[in-house]
Amino acid sequence: MSLTHQIALSLIKGVGPMLAKNLLFHFGSAEAVFVASKQEMKKVEGIGEKTANAILATNALAVAEKQLGFIQKHGIKVLFYGDKAYPKRLRQCYDAPLLLYYKGHADLNHHRIVSVVGTRNATAYGKQLCKQLIGALLPYDVIVVSGLALGIDAVAHQESLAQGLPTVGVLAHGLDRIYPAVHRELTQKMARQGGLLTEFLPGTNPDRENFPKRNRIIAGMSDVTIVVEASIKGGALITAELANSYNRDVYAFPGRTSDEFSEGCNFLIKTNRAGLINHPRDLIYYLGWDDEPVAKKEIQTQMPIQLNKEEQVIVDLLREEPMSTDELAIQSDTPQSKLAMTLLTLEMQGILISLPGKIYKLA
Repeated sequence: MSLTHQIALSLIKGVGPMLAKNLLFHFGSAEAVFVASKQEMKKVEGIGEKTANAILATNALAVAEKQLGFIQKHGIKVLFYGDKAYPKRLRQCYDAPLLLYYKGHADLNHHRIVSVVGTRNATAYGKQLCKQLIGALLPYDVIVVSGLALGIDAVAHQESLAQGLPTVGVLAHGLDRIYPAVHRELTQKMARQGGLLTEFLPGTNPDRENFPKRNRIIAGMSDVTIVVEASIKGGALITAELANSYNRDVYAFPGRTSDEFSEGCNFLIKTNRAGLINHPRDLIYYLGWDDEPVAKKEIQTQMPIQLNKEEQVIVDLLREEPMSTDELAIQSDTPQSKLAMTLLTLEMQGILISLPGKIYKLA
């Protein structure tokens, strides 16, 4: 099919992805749509008088011709709904885009794709969880997908690059710009070690209504969506809801009930919209990846950042061997009440594992 006609079909006002697919199914090609009569168009499910007139009157072919020059000049790949390279998981979604624009090298049909989403206002707790999660995914050959927003999205992309995992950013605008602009250097690295993906043509601004559309791609192209930290009104909850509607797995890290940016995660878990994960290893178990060998020593070297003095003492003691709380209290010269809080904090961060008999060891 003509790439110009494919692009043009996606540009007709009032013809969304579902109607476009109905037209393709009926006429067999994008070219045939643009030469069809009004009477023939009205035979297509969902096409009435108004939409048929819009198709006949559209200047979409002329716009598509202009866009094609920019696309070819900048090496942008156009992925049509029926193409082999189009994300097969996304194709299963009823509202999948007709076209995607892609710059990068990651295989969008990779055997394991994980979406990581969360608040733009990430706390130290959320950032640390996100880094732990990416570190735990390292041995399992995954592609990490997120939305290139500030906060958790950015941490997911940055940590993936640091760990050597390919990462794909799904954009709410065209590939001729980067939003937020502070991520320009980050996206250059992602284009080499992953990719940038959007359904929006060059020239499209990051308008508010584009973000939910972006979120459906994040949810639809992945096996599982993980919400690291989110408020009750965050876009991450929209992504989780969309993933649920596509019958994809959704998991969330819990947080304190008093924390604004854990409220969304706690809500997802409470309402059975997401499975609870206390530690990244829970995710590996749920997804059935735990039967594969894990480079455990490699993961352990990714020690979470910025331990306080008391936490560092406990971690250093446990590097030698597992210890009971009594032994830790004696050797660290820490009161049991204070030690209990330190151990709980380290366990929630995934640094320690609690064993029977009040014994702890490094994760």
